Amino acid sequence: MQLQRGSAPPPEIEEPDLPEADGEGARMSLWDHLDELRSRLFKAVLALVIGSVIGVIFATPILEFLRAPYAKEFIVLDPTGGVVQYFRVAILAGAILSIPVMTYQVLMFVLPGLTRQETRYLLYSIPPVTVLFLIGVIFAWYILIPPALSFLVNFQTDIFKAEWTADHYLGFVTALLFWMGVAFETPLIFFVLSILGFVTPRPLIKNWRIAVVGTAIAAAVITPTVDPVNMMLVMGPLMGLYGLSIILVSIGMRFNRPEG
Repeated sequence: MQLQRGSAPPPEIEEPDLPEADGEGARMSLWDHLDELRSRLFKAVLALVIGSVIGVIFATPILEFLRAPYAKEFIVLDPTGGVVQYFRVAILAGAILSIPVMTYQVLMFVLPGLTRQETRYLLYSIPPVTVLFLIGVIFAWYILIPPALSFLVNFQTDIFKAEWTADHYLGFVTALLFWMGVAFETPLIFFVLSILGFVTPRPLIKNWRIAVVGTAIAAAVITPTVDPVNMMLVMGPLMGLYGLSIILVSIGMRFNRPEG
């Protein structure tokens, strides 16, 4: 379109000011994302390897510690049974030691899509989550495992003699320790999700019946015995953690309220 002589030029259209991104502002291609994922996975695996090496060094005292409630020597049914369980415990210890590093690498891959405030909340949650996991492990070791082992050892002793193999004993002990550690992390995870606006207390309160059923199923799966006493020892703390999650979600919603 040609302008007539003497006519004023059309007014320039001002573009609206766009908010600055909280991240670096660079857009990554698919290959850049894959390269970033490869780098994060490599660092996570390297942390696991280093943790496993440390676990190999301390595998013997860890095995002695785990064997203490049983107070007997383990039975192995194949030539490599003892070696397999030794390195199994070493790798498990390495995985526990490397959890903070692996969590950090996962968050670093996700965080560029979040705001500075959301990033700060997630990073601050890493140490408390690790502490809660250890608290759950300690709770399982001192509160849940002694009565469970006592029940198993003394169950129908005139018919059954408790002689356990290393793989079965270490399997259910480590599983109980791990899942109780994970369960103790859930309140803080719900708290962080509520701050980010993904969870509200209303659905948690409304679906409490479903939570009771789910907790009972989880307790039945986690508990190594079938008696109701040990099942309640697991179910009680799980329900308490669910109630604590509702309280923390209610508090977290206050951080998520828009200013106005």
